[in-house]
Amino acid sequence: MLVGILPIMLAGLFTVNTFDGQGDRFVKQGLFVLLSLGVFFLFSSFDYRFLRRTDIVTYLYGSSLVLLLLLFPFGQTIKGARSWFDLGLISFQPSDVAKIVLIIVLAKYFTRRHVEIAQFKHILVSGVYAFLPFALILLQPDFGSAMVMFFIWFGMVFVSGISKKHVAIVFGIGAVAVLLMWTLVFAQYQKDRIANFFNPLADVRGSGYNANQALIAVGSGQLLGKGLGYGTQTRLNFLPEYQTDFVFAAFAEEWGFVGVLVLLIAIAIVMAQLLRAALLGATNFETLFALGVAIFFGIHFVVNIGMNMGIMPVTGITLPFMSYGGSHLLVECAALGMVVGMSRYRRVVHRSGMQNEFLGLE
Repeated sequence: MLVGILPIMLAGLFTVNTFDGQGDRFVKQGLFVLLSLGVFFLFSSFDYRFLRRTDIVTYLYGSSLVLLLLLFPFGQTIKGARSWFDLGLISFQPSDVAKIVLIIVLAKYFTRRHVEIAQFKHILVSGVYAFLPFALILLQPDFGSAMVMFFIWFGMVFVSGISKKHVAIVFGIGAVAVLLMWTLVFAQYQKDRIANFFNPLADVRGSGYNANQALIAVGSGQLLGKGLGYGTQTRLNFLPEYQTDFVFAAFAEEWGFVGVLVLLIAIAIVMAQLLRAALLGATNFETLFALGVAIFFGIHFVVNIGMNMGIMPVTGITLPFMSYGGSHLLVECAALGMVVGMSRYRRVVHRSGMQNEFLGLE
């Protein structure tokens, strides 16, 4: 895991340092990196078999919903979304925690019902668990995080053994939901971003400006990049949000295709380790949790890099371990630490223990 995440973190630090004239962001992000690595090792030292208990999972799920509800009277509005708690030294985004809690809830739910997943009622019940935080996040409004919640649910349902017929039904329900949200929920700027996805160059001075500048930055890096500190798109302020949403484009401009290839290899190592942890899970709960974390990271990687390259709509989703900010970095390292912690006892639980769990005897 460390072999994968350390290069990604360093790439983010190099990018922030290059364009941060006074170095304040570099120092702050460096502290967040050190703190997050500490959280990674701390969380990897726990025994997470207690998460199989219904009362613990219920408490975590209820607490995450309460945090999301408290945003409406007490949250800080940033870029039009009331998604943050301002804690002084750090701003905390509860939706990051809610994503991990949803993975725990779904892993717990499908662990006991794995052999019954063909029954459509379990898809509906799990959908309700996902819909509550999804709706609260969408109302902030944070469309990007809400979509991540949806894909976590859909991905975990899919890997749990859903039938093809039910996949078609879910897609149909999703299509209807999108039409309703387009009509009743989406703000105009969100509609513009989606429309710009299908025709990125239709409004390069308006809704398509960010995506167009990111695409120029990525392409201008060519094979070897412009060199550290010579990224003109970012340095001349053509590329907005270079430290968060478009950190990949800023990195690609300076390091080129070769640097991006190294970055993608590091990402592949992280994803491979998550899939390996899922394969060697002690029980179905550990397997499903690791798969859920892999889905969570996979969505963030694909959507963020995709929007930097003009093949995904701009949604404000961060690039894990690389985008500037401490809140998401702490949660990401905590999630990886939990996967590592679960892998520590995978050889202790025997097949009989797994059978007892499926039968509801534990």
